[in-house]
Amino acid sequence: MPKTPVTFTLNGAETGIFVDPGLNLLEALRREAGDLSPKFGCGQGTCGACTILINGEPHLSCLTLAVAAQDADISTTGGLAPGADLHPLQQAFADGFAAQCGFCTSGMLMAAKALLDRNPRPTRDEVVEAISGNLCRCTGYDPIVDAILDAAARVQGRVTA
Repeated sequence: MPKTPVTFTLNGAETGIFVDPGLNLLEALRREAGDLSPKFGCGQGTCGACTILINGEPHLSCLTLAVAAQDADISTTGGLAPGADLHPLQQAFADGFAAQCGFCTSGMLMAAKALLDRNPRPTRDEVVEAISGNLCRCTGYDPIVDAILDAAARVQGRVTA
């Protein structure tokens, strides 16, 4: 079967790859585009580890066909903080010990980024709802929710790091 060309913007860079028509976006990003930051978790869309942003909205890349990314703007944790400085979410996760085994961290960060991009001052309940599709086996969720709220406060200038 011939491969299909797919072009999209990945973390701000124009990207073109060739994919098998049935390949999911997670595998295309990892194997063809070289972005290893989206994580493979369950492969069934139930854990959220592979969450990325497509045109600013969270999507499970294991359930999204790569060909559906044509002309899309894709963001992964690999593009959160170009350079040496961490993104405020990454810094808050580090400061608040919100990442333990790391299995869920990539997906949690992207779900949180989508939330903060559309609602920079979320309530605790809104944070819980935003990450409800992402499973965590280690933290009990409280450090993650606290880190997201901390990042929101930092960006709003309500607290100092």
